[in-house]
This record gives sequence, structure tokens and C-alpha cells, in this order.
Amino acid sequence: MTETHGSANMALISAIVAVATIGGFLFGFDSGVINGTVDGLRIAFNSDEVGTGFNVASMLLGCALGAFVAGRLADVIGRKRTLLIAAVFFIVSAWGSGIAGSSTEFVIARIIGGLAVGAASVLAPAYISEVTPAHLRGRLSSVQQIMIIIGLTAAFLSNYLLAEFAGSSTQQFWMGYEAWRWMFWIELVPATIFLLALLAIPESPRFLVSKERKAEAQNVLERLFGGAFAARKVGDIEQSLASDHQPRLSDLLDRNSGKIRTIVWVGIGLAVFQQLVGINVVFYYGAVLWQAVGFSESDALKINILSGSISIAACLAAIALIDRIGRKPLLLIGSIGMAVTLAIMAFSFMSGSLVDGTLELSDGAGLAALVAANVYVAFFNFSWGPVMWVMLGEMFPNQIRGSGLAVSGFAQWIANFGITMTFPIMLATIGLTGAYGFYALSAAISVFFVWAMVRETRGKELEDMEG
Repeated sequence: MTETHGSANMALISAIVAVATIGGFLFGFDSGVINGTVDGLRIAFNSDEVGTGFNVASMLLGCALGAFVAGRLADVIGRKRTLLIAAVFFIVSAWGSGIAGSSTEFVIARIIGGLAVGAASVLAPAYISEVTPAHLRGRLSSVQQIMIIIGLTAAFLSNYLLAEFAGSSTQQFWMGYEAWRWMFWIELVPATIFLLALLAIPESPRFLVSKERKAEAQNVLERLFGGAFAARKVGDIEQSLASDHQPRLSDLLDRNSGKIRTIVWVGIGLAVFQQLVGINVVFYYGAVLWQAVGFSESDALKINILSGSISIAACLAAIALIDRIGRKPLLLIGSIGMAVTLAIMAFSFMSGSLVDGTLELSDGAGLAALVAANVYVAFFNFSWGPVMWVMLGEMFPNQIRGSGLAVSGFAQWIANFGITMTFPIMLATIGLTGAYGFYALSAAISVFFVWAMVRETRGKELEDMEG
């Protein structure tokens, strides 16, 4: 049943969203900062290509563990406290990554950062969904995706400016430390702001009710939506929790059959398909990709900037439409659009020829690949980019939200790690045509998955979610 929130305190709700999505900014910044530090890491730690590659990818393993642990921890100590721990981890990781004297120290620091990124990735949209009106929940939760992209862009810009001022990322800068170390330390500023700002926002009322702290929950709901709504909503939350026990991981199993609930498989499917379409190949290997088809390094970097700008514009369009036309239509549009554009890229690469180890394309094929790639990025950020996180934050019933997020978030980051690690291997074996053919096939399959398995959640109260 859809309810209205005529007396919603939008100033407080907007402040909460702003604070929670700093976690998204840090998610993007922590993911993007590594791009400018690779040469510094290689020199400082005297590492080979394999060692450097693991230094770069190690954070993703922490992300998977962080997403899994945070979802469960949020059911035990609360959404706010878990985000506070994540903020502390962001600070520790930023400092430790920059001060590291060995590859081992660096990897440990990056895994700690990964724990924070994984926690923020699942908890920020979930927390937002639990304190916002149903009719605005989609667009407010979607702000997370924009903040992730802004965080990535901020990291790229920060890296560029530090390298420019120092002369290069490996040159000494302030206080005798190399510029690449300062690239990590810059993150201390937003991470500290995140920690302090979290202290000022309330705990999720759904968590408070689950812990039988009904008076506190009602107080939070009164601040958010007014007294009349708060009293009724506490009762609705109690009923939806079926509070015969505290939330636990075994709630993911159907009580009658003993099998994993269908809604959990849907969450895992959404999380994995978001990665199988290959979006992080564009974000992590964009320059490598375009240089592989004959573009200069300078042009490849300019294409990455263009892709980032398109991503932000597409996310803004998604925010405008997600609460009007719904989540499922956006996912379907995105899947179809990505399948077509990825197929065009695969066919464009197929038409090229190898010259001295570099794939050269005709002017027409190169233009087709470039246009298709940027349209693909637009389709992703118009759909699966923001919508997957929105749905994971709202689709699970209250009783299993934390556990459902834990499992789905873990699956998402493991898929991310798999796609990131396998792209260089695919590039060396089946080539760009085979790699993008696989991503196109995954996008096509996702159309049928969404059509058959995903239920619309637009406008529904969290207490009405079924699973």
C-alpha cells in the first residue's frame, strides 16, 4: 500500500541523503585514486607486473568482504554505527596507503579501504531508502550513483593536479613525500568530513524497531514525517518484521522448503548482471581499450573524460524518471540498449586488422565503436548503474534486508573482481571482439532475467515488500 508523506521534513531528509552519499563519493574516490599511482607503486615497491596488478586489484577483495560483513553488521549494531566504522576505515586506509613502505603494508591498507567501500556501497542506498518517502525513494537513492561518479572524477582531477605540481607522480612534493602518496592522503579530507557528519544524523527507524527501541524509532519518524504518520508507521514496521526473532542470515531460507528465497536469487542476479555487462572494463581499462584500437594516449584520456560526463548526464535522467516510470522499465531499456551497443562494438572490432600487435580500425569502424561505447555508457548509467543499488536497498522485506544486502553485495564485488581480472586475459586470448561479444550476450540475457524475475517496487512502502 502506498502512503503519502505530506508533512515530510525535506530539509532533514535532504541533509541525511547528503551525508549518506558522501560514502558514495568516497566509494568513487577510493576506486579511482589508484589510477594515478601505478608508476609510483611499481618504483617504490620494486614490483613486477603481477605484483602491481595485485596491488591495484586488492581493494576489490576487501570490497566483497566489506559488503558481506556490513549487511549483517548493520542488523546487529545499526546502519549508522556501521557507516561510522566504514568512515574510520576510509581514514585508516587513506593514511596507510600513502605511508606504506612495502607492498604488503600497501595491500593491507587497500583491503581496509575495500572493506569501507564495500560497506558504503550497500549501506548508503539502504539507509537512504529507510528514511525517505516512498514516492521520492528512487530518485534520492539514485544520488548515490552520481556521487560515485563525482568521486571518481575528483580522484582523477586530484591525481592530475598533484602530478602537474610535482612534475610527475613519482617526484617529491610536500614534506619530501612523493606526489603519489599525497594522492591517497587527499582522501583524508572527505573521509574526515564523512565521519563527523555521520554523528549528526539519526539511526534508521527500521533498525530501532527491530531492536525494540520503539520510542527512539517514533522520535526519528516524527522528525522525518510528523507525529500522526510516526505512530502508525511504527506499528507497520513491527508487523512487517514479524518480530519473533532478530534478523539473521538463515532468514534468507524459505521456512517451508528450506531453499534460498527467490527474492535473494533476484538480488544476486541484479548484482552480478550489473558487472557481467562489462562496465568496469570501461572505467578501469578505458585508456588501454582505446589505445588497443589505435587511439593515442592523449585521445584515449579525452574519451574517458567524455564518458564520465555522459555518465553524470545519464544518471540525472535516471533520477528524473525512476519514480515516474519505475525501476523495471529502466532496467529493460538499459539491457536492450547495452546489448545492441556492445554488439556494435564487437562487430566493429571484428572488422579491424592487427598491425604490429595493435588492432587498427577503418575510420568508419573506429567512429562506430566510439559512438557505440559512449551510448553504452549512457544506457548503463541511465539504468543498471543507479537502479541496481536502489533496488537492493529497497526490494528485500524488513526482516531480511541486512542479510539480503550482505549476500547480494558480496556477489556484486566478486563479479566485479572477476570481470576486472579477466579482461586482460580475454584481450590476450579471444581479443576485443570475443570480450565484448561476451558482455553483449550477458546484456541480452539480462533482458529476460528482468522481464521474468524482477518485480516493480516504485511507490511501495518498505513494509509492503514481499519475498
